[in-house]
Amino acid sequence: MTALAALETSAGFSDDAVQALSESFTRLLADMFALFVKTKNFHWHISGPHFRDYHLLLDDQSEQIFATTDAIAERVRKMGGTTIRSIGHIARCQRLSDNDEADVRPADMLEELRKDNAFLVGNMRKAHALCDEKGDLAGASLLENWIDEGERRVWFLFETTRRGG
Repeated sequence: MTALAALETSAGFSDDAVQALSESFTRLLADMFALFVKTKNFHWHISGPHFRDYHLLLDDQSEQIFATTDAIAERVRKMGGTTIRSIGHIARCQRLSDNDEADVRPADMLEELRKDNAFLVGNMRKAHALCDEKGDLAGASLLENWIDEGERRVWFLFETTRRGG
């Protein structure tokens, strides 16, 4: 990631805060895009006896993930930073791994998404701590809702793959 001077805004953050927060939110944005694409990939390619339920679950989750992307990018811009500019930029910033496999079992898809969402929640908590440190109340507030949504996705994916007694 390239360090850029803060843009002129009235947000009142120091250049150091803008740089740190922009980098954190940009990495989060890249992860959100990566998770969105992976969730859609699995949504399109899932099969088996629970196809309809899994297909709808993953569609709902992908919509929720995608809904965060504009708010994340706009948060960076409001504070005076810059963020994702291309697919290549996403690839350079994302921490989640892609899955290009042609044949993934539904249970493996759901487990991979559960782990990815849990990883994302952990990174959102770190970003929240940074927001607290730098005085970004609005960023912290946004993250609180996204953390809750991420925890819900983890819970749904866990319960979906759990074997009943």
